[in-house]
Amino acid sequence: MIAHNLGFPRIGRKRELKKALEAYWNGAIPESELRAVGERLRAEHWVLQKAAGSDYVPVGDFSYYDHVLDAASLLGAIPPRYGFKGGDVGFSTYFAMARGSATTGAMEMTKWFDTNYHYIVPEFSDRTQFAISATKLFDEVAEAIALGFKPKPTILGPLSFLWLGKERETTSSFSRLELLDRLLPAYAAALARLREAGVSLVQIDEPALVLDLPADWLRAAERAYAALAGGPRPDVLLATYFESAAHVADLLKRLPVAGLHIDLVRAPQQLGAFLEDFPSNKALSLGVVDGRNVWRADLDAALEVLEPVRALLGDRLWIAPSCSLLHAPIDLALESKLDDELKSWMAFAVQKLDELQLLRRALVEGRRSVAQDLERSRLAIVARRTSPRIHVEAVKARVAALTEDDARRDSAFAARRSKQRGRLGLRPFPTTTIGSYPQTPTIREARAKLRKGEIDARQYDRIIKGEIEHAIRMQEEIGLDVLVHGEAERNDMVEYFGEQLQGFAFTQHAWVQSYGSRYVKPPIVFGDVSRPEPMTVGWIAFAQSLTDRPLKGMLTGPVTILQWSFVRDDQPRSQTAMQIALAIRDEVADLERAGIKIIQIDEPAFREGLPLKRKDWDGYLGWATRAFRVASSPVGDATQIHTHMCYSEFNEILSAIAALDADVITIESSRSQMELLESGEVSKYPNEIGPGVYDIHSPRIPSVEEMEALLDKAARVMQPQQLWVNPDCGLKTRKWEEVIPALTNMVEAARRVREKHASPV
Repeated sequence: MIAHNLGFPRIGRKRELKKALEAYWNGAIPESELRAVGERLRAEHWVLQKAAGSDYVPVGDFSYYDHVLDAASLLGAIPPRYGFKGGDVGFSTYFAMARGSATTGAMEMTKWFDTNYHYIVPEFSDRTQFAISATKLFDEVAEAIALGFKPKPTILGPLSFLWLGKERETTSSFSRLELLDRLLPAYAAALARLREAGVSLVQIDEPALVLDLPADWLRAAERAYAALAGGPRPDVLLATYFESAAHVADLLKRLPVAGLHIDLVRAPQQLGAFLEDFPSNKALSLGVVDGRNVWRADLDAALEVLEPVRALLGDRLWIAPSCSLLHAPIDLALESKLDDELKSWMAFAVQKLDELQLLRRALVEGRRSVAQDLERSRLAIVARRTSPRIHVEAVKARVAALTEDDARRDSAFAARRSKQRGRLGLRPFPTTTIGSYPQTPTIREARAKLRKGEIDARQYDRIIKGEIEHAIRMQEEIGLDVLVHGEAERNDMVEYFGEQLQGFAFTQHAWVQSYGSRYVKPPIVFGDVSRPEPMTVGWIAFAQSLTDRPLKGMLTGPVTILQWSFVRDDQPRSQTAMQIALAIRDEVADLERAGIKIIQIDEPAFREGLPLKRKDWDGYLGWATRAFRVASSPVGDATQIHTHMCYSEFNEILSAIAALDADVITIESSRSQMELLESGEVSKYPNEIGPGVYDIHSPRIPSVEEMEALLDKAARVMQPQQLWVNPDCGLKTRKWEEVIPALTNMVEAARRVREKHASPV
């Protein structure tokens, strides 16, 4: 019986890929050294997976930036503005698409389904042509074979590739689905080339098939795989994940592929739809180990599901993680400071592969062959379920006592707006930033020395206060209207809060990729959540004491803390979100008492948490909106509440965003050229909004004219008195030498637009 893996984390146990990428981008190492690091990491990861018993090693799951961008490069879908003339897509073109260049902006970036992983959005027009344009996949297959591994190349499927892209620079009547017939020959050529290289099985990922796709897209799926079935090619395992594919089970079972993979962690109820009349010539891969969380699998429960399927399908039953392990940390064995009890409840990528092998042995050789392992697993599951560390009755009681008044501001927005304008005295098109400023070498060095005990807390505070003062003076000099303290004290916008809340645990090396070289170390929510004491008030009050200009208190919202943590799976996510909301509510109230007039509660993950099936949207939006309102509503009318969202598709949920009732929302929109404003709904948005004009994920410094054009576009859609001027996101990952000129240009763009569009004050 086959046990296999859909994909492995790319970053390396010690974040070797991050360090090599940033060194290459900074000119510190040549391309050859970056490629050598990639080759070493791939070999190391294949060894780990082979040692854990995987029958195949996935190839093509490794990426220097993003696997969707890799697919665009493989297939030659390169936007004309990058000047690609054919041949092999080199690093210069590849990273220009991902990060921008001195002359060309980056491609749009958004969230990969309902994860915190960001992908580069493919661009299509009626002139787009496809041809094999990158050798990376084939080179890596050759590497694996040379090292003695059995490769299973992983490729994003044609339906998902087109669905995840966008039409650009084309007529309004054009649909990217029209490109399918042009695209399929490139896929066929890739499959033929893999067959020639000795590949027997290819994994084609079609996660878009779990969505509510239009009927013409579903018909196209059948046509696409019928076209790819001709000629010599490897067997195809078609993989879906993140949700149920039961609604297309009959379609998938008809496709001329060798096997199907479905996610039984996210959607266990779909199994019956696939087992009914399952074709006798196909394998069925069941994702029974959670690829997106850190909790160890309940092996007994998994076997209860798998054993009847094994009896029905025999060796045509395969087992795997639910999805790629890209979303999981690499190895629990690296965690030397995590206490033994918590550690016994967890499994990272390597341990998840070990769990698969235990399941395979139990299925093939019988449960007795792994009786001791099953007993250890059983004891850990029971210990976690009954641990007194998890349940706090006072926290549960406080959530149960919430009323509708706790999720409501005192007055409607119009009344609040009048009081806030009188208190803040802001000019039209006020300028601000999202919250964070560069994490300088001084900040990182101070944090490292504090961790090692080389400086004490008082010395650390003095250094951080110096960085905060520098950020304040810089903002005053540039001429920003509403300042931020810069978040110098924060390691991460979620981890920082989790470290100060009860019910969270932390790791040393549990990094996961967010985008490119940006990795995060999500905290682990293992129990009921509460706030023992204020978390930010001292830093924010200090910063406000340095300036007469209004300063925003910066907080991360309950939904984002939930989404960007590894969350307990023993209670509804809505319950955990409300516990976090109450903790943030206490912080909001304390900031107001400290004299802070503007409080920003960031919710960049609000859209990300949206269920993949539309039928489930209302339930999620109901509790997610309520969680934000509980967090933001203890303040008076004159205190202005901001929120921030980025790198997701927001057009479809603008009414839910309006229901948050934040006084001001700042939102990413520069990479998409203010695409958000093209929605008819945005003109109905009742409160104030700051559509971003500066793409902070690119080192490129936008000109005054570029930002002015974006603001002019916004002013044609929204009322000028509604508009704020700000970057897309926080500036933590940028350098001061990029930030200062970019913000200077932004302030000048705001001045020009103010003169054109604002009424005299």
